[in-house]
Amino acid sequence: MADLAKSSVPSRSASDGDVVPLSEAVKVWARVAALSFGGPAGQIAVMHRIVVDEKRWIGEHRFLHALNYCMLLPGPEAHQLAIYIGWLLNKTRGGMIAGLLFVLPGFVSILALSYIYVLFGDVTVIEGMFFGLKCAVLAVVVQAVLRIGSRALKNRVMVAFAAAAFVAIFFLHVPFPLIVIGAGVIGYFGGRTGVAAFKVGGGHRPGSGKILEDRDSVLGEEIPLHARPNLAWSMKTSGALAALWLLPVAVLLLMLGPDNVFSKIGVFFSQMAVVTFGGAYAVLAYVAQEAVQQFGWLRPGEMLDGLGMAETTPGPLIMVTQFVGFLAGYRDAGALNPLTAATLAAILTTWVTFLPSFLWIFAGAPFIERMRGNMALTGAMSAITAAVVGVILNLAVWFGLHVLFAEVRTISVGRLFLEVPVVSSIAWPSLALTVLAALAIFRLKLSVITTLLVSAGLGIGWRVLV
Repeated sequence: MADLAKSSVPSRSASDGDVVPLSEAVKVWARVAALSFGGPAGQIAVMHRIVVDEKRWIGEHRFLHALNYCMLLPGPEAHQLAIYIGWLLNKTRGGMIAGLLFVLPGFVSILALSYIYVLFGDVTVIEGMFFGLKCAVLAVVVQAVLRIGSRALKNRVMVAFAAAAFVAIFFLHVPFPLIVIGAGVIGYFGGRTGVAAFKVGGGHRPGSGKILEDRDSVLGEEIPLHARPNLAWSMKTSGALAALWLLPVAVLLLMLGPDNVFSKIGVFFSQMAVVTFGGAYAVLAYVAQEAVQQFGWLRPGEMLDGLGMAETTPGPLIMVTQFVGFLAGYRDAGALNPLTAATLAAILTTWVTFLPSFLWIFAGAPFIERMRGNMALTGAMSAITAAVVGVILNLAVWFGLHVLFAEVRTISVGRLFLEVPVVSSIAWPSLALTVLAALAIFRLKLSVITTLLVSAGLGIGWRVLV
């Protein structure tokens, strides 16, 4: 409340206009979107370099405060951070523009690659490219496990959360949402009671060295008029966004029925938008578990193909969900042309995946000052992040089984269900290329993009020669 009272003093950031010219903001957000490769860590680093270091629009502490809030939310934190900062600088329209531009390049790129995939996927060169990408992506997912684990598993309690999550999802097939909810509840009360193990926190660190203080930024350290808590504005905006998100899904259910592929896509990815805490790789684990095993929309190897597309194009990694929706529509087109159904399914998937991010930001951002230093929420985020490490480990093992072996069997041991590879079916070319990709990432320190491109080239060479 002290911050709100202080903000009543007129300052450069306490005006009711744009903090920066909207035309300049559009150019900057288009630039951020075009350079947003490398997953959330890379995207956040690009955003920080341009918005904080180069343009000096907002200060370091405000940037990190916004990032920590976005880390608490389900969905892509880098996309939400762009919406948040765009809203701070240019009000609601600024947040909408920043969020739309952040997604647009990836949407167009993956849609084009999806067309190529279904039309020319059996061509030797295309087949070889995706063969190489699969092996490299497996190494990238292993890197994600180690990177996120080193940040999140700071004590034995957090390690226990990760181990329990892995056992729950890999052996017991517990749904990912229940794992997240359980970890969050335990972490919330652990943090609230002040247990030291839950004070780990989370989030990416954009950089080090001399920082830009909030008071020296264009925005300043005060709260802009449009960013002050306003319950009426929040309810109005949230209601409009919720309607845009949920009404199309309700219409599909009423008109087409719950068994139609479009209805299933709308419901499934809407549920995903609510429960997928922990970043893109946690989303992939959930999608792989449901879209491959339950709905049968695509095969395990195809999930890796989609991730390879998302890794090599700008935008959030969870744009891979667009590829999943595309294949679902293509293979269950009904009376529609398969490409038409696939395109509509891709648009629907993207809509229900990313629109909730705008809702979370516009509904909660004006009130986040009251969340600063909240130990209960820090505890919840710490436990969820630790559990996500176990979920991503499950993803790495699952991908590994299906990339490195031609045959995988499911056996039951009591209440446990184990996926066991047939050792004689090992795919030696896949193993060799995966090892090379791992060496490139871990030993040679090559970037993810470089590793993916080199692996794709080697995959093409292998398929052409063999």
